Amino acid sequence: MTQQPFSRPGAIDLSALKRPAPPAGGTSPGGAGGGGAAGSSAYAVAVDEQSFQEILESSMTAPVLLAFYSPTQMPASADLAADLRTVVGELEGRLLLGTVDIDAVPQIAQAMQIPSIPLVALVLQGRPMPLFQDVVGIDELRTALAEVLQQVAAQGVTGRHQPRGAAAPEPAEGDEGEEPGTDPRFAAADEAMQRGDVDAAVAEYQKLVDANPADTEATGGLAMAKVLQRTRGVDLNEARATAADRPDDVDAQTMVADLDLLGGHVEDAFARLVELVRRSAGDERAKARDHLVELFGAVGADDPRVRKGRQALASALF
Repeated sequence: MTQQPFSRPGAIDLSALKRPAPPAGGTSPGGAGGGGAAGSSAYAVAVDEQSFQEILESSMTAPVLLAFYSPTQMPASADLAADLRTVVGELEGRLLLGTVDIDAVPQIAQAMQIPSIPLVALVLQGRPMPLFQDVVGIDELRTALAEVLQQVAAQGVTGRHQPRGAAAPEPAEGDEGEEPGTDPRFAAADEAMQRGDVDAAVAEYQKLVDANPADTEATGGLAMAKVLQRTRGVDLNEARATAADRPDDVDAQTMVADLDLLGGHVEDAFARLVELVRRSAGDERAKARDHLVELFGAVGADDPRVRKGRQALASALF
């Protein structure tokens, strides 16, 4: 298909979409019951006519990706959608992916005025912007989405999506009436994050940590909020260039580690600081070590990457 520019910076025209009720006992077209790229996972869902509006509304608090593909017209586009599902899953809620099989739901492609496939668009606060109009490799996807998230965070958009779809955790018995993923302790911090006030979120988490230093969830929330606070307005390319020029500058190296963590490159962030600890001494070594330990808290003690990182840190120290 001939590539034409995709330029719809405004709200999406949904007038072309019909909204029939889902068939009783069945699965709607393009829904989670499908296979391949359209299958659901924690942060990726197959989009149909019933779910499209809800997916767009999700972009009001955190970024959404829409991946348009066609298994029949261009099989490689389905591979791209599958790679996106993998990368988005690694980002743990920073992005929600909606996969759109245009063979199954052509009305959505018509409403979006899609000129060709594949097409991957970023939707932020209901406004779509094109990212890719070609098949790219998974490593390029990781790099590009990390840069996107850095730019979005610099604009004060720091919300996260709740897990959904087939991989979403089941509510515990007796918790049916609670909002998934909510915790009243963190209500003030979450509200601050949603309105883009990172400083207020840091202050709210700090109150919780001061009240109970053993609260690992509050400590982790504080650590992640501080990452967002430190990286606010920082240019990723400039930070990387500075770190390359100053390999022993702790501030330069920890900034890139923060940016890597924010972009989902958790192991890269840990490895950078482990090597910095290995070749540093005295106060500089302690500063790098403490920063790395804080990042461990931001990711969570149960994460296998943290366990691996702690082992590497111990080796570097001793």
